[in-house]
This record gives sequence, structure tokens and C-alpha cells, in this order.
Amino acid sequence: MTLPRLIMFDMDDTLISSYRGEPKTVWERTLAPFEAELANVTVAAAAEAIFAAAQRFWSDSTRHREGRLDLARTRSEITHQGLSAAGIADRALSAAVSEAFQTLRDQEMTLFPDAHETLDSLRERGVLLALITNGQSKMQRPKIERFALEHRFEHIQIEEEFGIGKPEPQSYLNILETFDVAAADSWIVGDNLEWEVAAPQKLGIHAVWHDHKASGLPPDAPAVPDRIIRGLAEILPETTIAKTTA
Repeated sequence: MTLPRLIMFDMDDTLISSYRGEPKTVWERTLAPFEAELANVTVAAAAEAIFAAAQRFWSDSTRHREGRLDLARTRSEITHQGLSAAGIADRALSAAVSEAFQTLRDQEMTLFPDAHETLDSLRERGVLLALITNGQSKMQRPKIERFALEHRFEHIQIEEEFGIGKPEPQSYLNILETFDVAAADSWIVGDNLEWEVAAPQKLGIHAVWHDHKASGLPPDAPAVPDRIIRGLAEILPETTIAKTTA
């Protein structure tokens, strides 16, 4: 497949794996040290309740947009809602569990295999690269630095800094305008079927879905990706790439 002039990459769960396993198991690992403080509620039941509260919160697009721009406060509130639903209305405990969750995610966060090598190979081939990520600068900039991503992109666009995030059309159009590249000569790579597939496809951008869990396209998908990959190296015309250092 011929590479385009420009490729936009999502960051979280596209280049960076946010945690090990499924979200619910992360909550179980987070809650395990707090087992004695959960009274008669099991770790599994508490994790289920928090996970359900998170799904309810993030399912609303307006709450999602507002919540991700103050993630620490949002996660603390979701944790409190979940534990309250399980019968534990303890604000201090909710705050402690929420902080422990973030600490665990920070510890488990890692680059996906071949992330650096794929980006470096694309740059060597003359492909323009842009990073487009939602959320707060204070949450996203440290990840960019930690995983040595900054020098691999000609343009980095963080929602809070730009003022607009995915799936708003202008978030993608700004990158096209910055590079003076037509939508038809650009790709976007990401894990979110709305933000990196449905929305950019409406603008004529070729959408590559990173199905890193190998779960397959769900029956209620908002759009069908132009291409599905399970590993980042699959973007390249050949998948054998040299290992590089950061």
C-alpha cells in the first residue's frame, strides 16, 4: 500500500498502552490494598461498581469533553459514585482509591511494540507525522516526554492547548491546514471508532483502526475503518523493521 503524505496518530491506546488487561481488572488491582476498608463489599464487587459508574459517565459526549479536561477531579467523582453505589460513601477513601488508580496506571503504562521503530521508519520515508490527542496538557505532555515522542512529530496537538478536541472537525482540519495537505492524502491512526474513524472519514481522511486487543469490529460500530491493524508495524509497506533506541 502506498503511504500518504501525512499521518495523524492518536496517542493513548494507540502508541501508548495505558494499562495491563481490561479496565475492570485495573480497578481490582487498585482496590486490593484497600480490601480491609471495604467493609462487607468484595474487591470484585467494588471494582464492578466503579467500572459501571465510569461507563455511565463517559457515555455522555458533553460530560466526556468536560471530564477529560479535569481528569483527576473527574476520576475521583466517578470513584465516589461507584463506591457509593456499592454502599461505601466515604469521600476520603474514594479520593485515596482514585489516586492509587492513577499511580497504578502510570506504573503499567508502556509503549506498544514497534511504536518508535514505526514512527522513525515513516519519517525516513518522508511521511509527515502529527500527534493529535485529547485531554489536559499536564496529563499529556509528561507522557510525550516520558516515551520520547516529541522529536518524532512535526506537529503535536493537545486538546487543552489547541482549544478543540476530537471529534470536532476543526481538530483534524487544523492539522491538514498546518501541513497544506489534502484530506485524500492523509491518514489517521487510532483506537477510537468515533474519534479516529467515523469523524475523520466524514472529512475524507483515510482511517486506520488500531485493534490492539484483537477484539474485532463490534456490531454497533459507528463506522467501518478503511483499514484495521493489530500492530503498529503493519502500517509500513513491509513489517520487518530495524529496532531503534529512544
